[in-house]
Amino acid sequence: MRSPVRQPSPLGVAAQIIPWNFPLLMAAWKIAPALACGNTVVLKPAETTSLTAMRLAEIFAEAGLPDGVVNIVTGAGATGGALVNHPDVDKIAFTGSTEVGKLIVKAVAARSTGKAVRATRLTLELGGKAANIIFEDAPLDQAVQGIIHAIYFNQGHVCCAGSRLLVQEGIYKAVIKKLRERLQTLRVGNPLDKNTDIGAINSRAQLEKIHGLVQSSIAEGAELHQATCTLSEKGYWFPPSFLTGVTLNHRVAQEEIFGPVLSVMTFRTPEEAIERANNTPYGLSAGVWTDKGSKAFQAISQLRAGVVWANTCNKFAPASPFGGYRESGFGREGGLQGLAAYCRLG
Repeated sequence: MRSPVRQPSPLGVAAQIIPWNFPLLMAAWKIAPALACGNTVVLKPAETTSLTAMRLAEIFAEAGLPDGVVNIVTGAGATGGALVNHPDVDKIAFTGSTEVGKLIVKAVAARSTGKAVRATRLTLELGGKAANIIFEDAPLDQAVQGIIHAIYFNQGHVCCAGSRLLVQEGIYKAVIKKLRERLQTLRVGNPLDKNTDIGAINSRAQLEKIHGLVQSSIAEGAELHQATCTLSEKGYWFPPSFLTGVTLNHRVAQEEIFGPVLSVMTFRTPEEAIERANNTPYGLSAGVWTDKGSKAFQAISQLRAGVVWANTCNKFAPASPFGGYRESGFGREGGLQGLAAYCRLG
């Protein structure tokens, strides 16, 4: 006798905490699958970008969404903590720093093991330190353009930004020359101007973090290369930059910088490239640049990252799952896997 097919059912209340770098995109990325599976949502935006979420709430109201289906609460870390520890929350979805992600894991684990407390599902999309590997047979102009987009898009405020570049030694000088020339063409200015390539840094605290990591790498022997540009006196700015002479022991090679700074290293063999690419606590994304399909597939199979691109970067499909390994989080968003995270079977 065939067993009955289990029908999925909603989890209940989903608490979603999103970062400041893509507030509207992150809100839609989180809210859509939750509602599609029949859940209600309590969304907490980052304290520096809450107006975007409030505008989204107005749009929901104008569209006729029933009251209480999507709820927006604003505030800093304490507000997020209240959501994480609320006994009526059935699912927590967090995108943000690895440090905060670890605190959430501890809080959810403590709740779920207590008496008469229901288990809470959790997905985390945390930091990244993506490596792009350029092999000697790669199309250099295409690769350099991809590297530029990977690290300088949105001022480097991207979780899967390609902040590490591994270049095979035979093409190192050519790649650095092209990077230096391309860097000078980037336009720094008003982010609302469609001609701007690099806008302002989100906050003073983030700017200080970028400065700190760059200065530590210089003190450790790296060389800083920056675009020649005039920075506005108003706002928080950091010129597009890259560092050469970086080693695996440098902080900038291990810690997420979340800014427009690229760390460049070299390698001799494909095995060395894979070893260096995997030598971080993160595992969110990576990229491979080569003209040989067999070499690309071999490298992709060995890179410990949730998403790996070949001869491109930051390309996403809604039907494909996205997420990381190790300190880049767990769980997946997008595709059937992203919907399953908001359902229970049976």
